[in-house]
Amino acid sequence: MLNLERLRTLDALARHGSVSGAAEGLHITTSAVSQQMSKLEREVGQRLLAKNGRGVRLTDAGRLLAEHAARILSQVQLAQSDLEAQRGQVVGELRLVAFPTALRGLFPAALTALRAEHPALRVRSRELEPEGGVAAVVRGDADLAVVLDWYNKPLPMPEGLAKASILKDRVEIAMPEGHPLAERAEVTMEDFADDEWVAWPEGEFCHEWLLYTLRTEGIEPRIAHRAEEHHTQLALVAAGLGVCVAPRLGRDPMPPGVRAVPVRESVHRHIYAVWRADADRRPSIRAAVRALRSAAEAV
Repeated sequence: MLNLERLRTLDALARHGSVSGAAEGLHITTSAVSQQMSKLEREVGQRLLAKNGRGVRLTDAGRLLAEHAARILSQVQLAQSDLEAQRGQVVGELRLVAFPTALRGLFPAALTALRAEHPALRVRSRELEPEGGVAAVVRGDADLAVVLDWYNKPLPMPEGLAKASILKDRVEIAMPEGHPLAERAEVTMEDFADDEWVAWPEGEFCHEWLLYTLRTEGIEPRIAHRAEEHHTQLALVAAGLGVCVAPRLGRDPMPPGVRAVPVRESVHRHIYAVWRADADRRPSIRAAVRALRSAAEAV
């Protein structure tokens, strides 16, 4: 009989396209992936992998078995969801991912509440940007992702996912406290047409949103510095090197020398949870959404 964990490894290899990608998705080492595949090849009596430059590729037999593995694992997940729903208990394992400020601003309180209320539930979490979080849920590498839309630019969402709103996160503009607009009660994005910006890395969803928003207002942004973490961005602002977008979630403590002023147009991020629709009946998913919403109320 085919071993389910080895089929899971083959499925991860097919989805990620590399041993390292499969190892990361499964949270195991690359040597463990190789060992599982060697055992699976002995089990089926056929070569499933072939060398491809410095990497590997699936053979015809590997692709055929990977297609069956995806269907088998999908049915197993559905069976687990149905059993969990029928039992009505929050048990088992729940894999969560979230973008950095949500992980910092929501997860400590949410995961503490889940541990206290549901001790039989094992929760694993990791940090992923919104697009990566959605992809992880679609691939089956995560059960639930906390992601975001900007008020004027939605995150692309594939079919087959369910979602629940968690928080409307208001956005401010952070600037050095000596900035001419630092004492304003409100500002507009246009007020910073001549400023240098500290932004997210190029290609990230939030970076693309900033370019889109400023260009919509007729402003060609002057991106002077790029940093993934909000706290790094704020440190650069404190040094007088530019201004940045400063959502409230997961932002505090603010560094000395920085002033954050609300944007008049109610610029905000819509933060929500997504999961596969075929897991909608899982009590652990519903419990996680409740815990995230409770954590959001405190924010």
